[in-house]
Amino acid sequence: MKSAKAYRISFFILVFILILCLLANISMGSVSIPVKAIFSSLINGEVEKESWKYIILNYRIPKALTAILVGSGLSVSGLLMQTLFRNPLAGPFVLGISSGASLGVAILIMGTSVFGTVFSMSLISSTGIAVAASLGSFLVLMAVLIVASKVRDTMALLIIGLMFGSITTAIVSVLAYFSNTEKLQQYIFWSFGSLGNLSWNQLLIFSIISVLGIGLSILSLKNLNSLLLGENYARSLGMNLKKSRFTIIIATSILAGSVTAFAGPIAFIGLAVPHLTKQIFITNNHKVLVPAVILYGAILMLICDTIAQLPHSEYSLPINAITSIIGAPVVIWLLVRKKKMVF
Repeated sequence: MKSAKAYRISFFILVFILILCLLANISMGSVSIPVKAIFSSLINGEVEKESWKYIILNYRIPKALTAILVGSGLSVSGLLMQTLFRNPLAGPFVLGISSGASLGVAILIMGTSVFGTVFSMSLISSTGIAVAASLGSFLVLMAVLIVASKVRDTMALLIIGLMFGSITTAIVSVLAYFSNTEKLQQYIFWSFGSLGNLSWNQLLIFSIISVLGIGLSILSLKNLNSLLLGENYARSLGMNLKKSRFTIIIATSILAGSVTAFAGPIAFIGLAVPHLTKQIFITNNHKVLVPAVILYGAILMLICDTIAQLPHSEYSLPINAITSIIGAPVVIWLLVRKKKMVF
């Protein structure tokens, strides 16, 4: 375990790397923009090319901030689930929240054809998709919370969450089977994930929701540390297990559900980052792990988005594919490098 001074130095380094990744992400893309122009557009609004200013303020910065919110939100929710279930393979979507959001979007895109073309097209927008995803994840959350109040075994809750995910995935498959090619393609494109579709107003809403989820996670720090030693030990310390479990589930659902609603289903970040953080910081203390995974998640997401942009090229890759390509080898490497994971 590191000393307090070593932790402070580590956090300072992570913040510095985050700033570098943020500047690189804003600078690189199909149009290369000098870092000097980025600072000029933010400070006095004067840049060499007016097109650069528009790209920076209306596309690059919102996309970079979205990447930070997505990476930190998924990483924190992944850490919460791994601690609650004491399972290294638990991720932010094990309770079926993402599947519920996907079902909401699938019903909107592939099911609205029954209402007519005009009505369908009026609903299918970035805001409409976000609302549909939020409703879908909310309904699954309500179902999970109802079940959670009936069962005492946390592992049973995990299995039930996976079953909810299987049910919603099956319904999506049925909708896809009867959907036409255009609607099916539109849903598949959404499932690839995207960080560049949010306006400043949508980004503000996303930020508020993310802060709320992270705030609930911070309030659960003490209980998370107690859960590491088992539920019986946590009860012996006077912890209200049912209330704590509800808080953790709600925090995870807010973070994972909002990410899926605003950016689509993003894989592997929530699974890989907590493991990576534990290996580097070598601690179980969530007072250290939560801020650490926030920074690591934001950094990794910015790196993935920078790679997905294919700098100096007009093409961009699906962000979901990049996070899986990077995240899966990280998890494999960690499992091979250390036989026993830290929990």
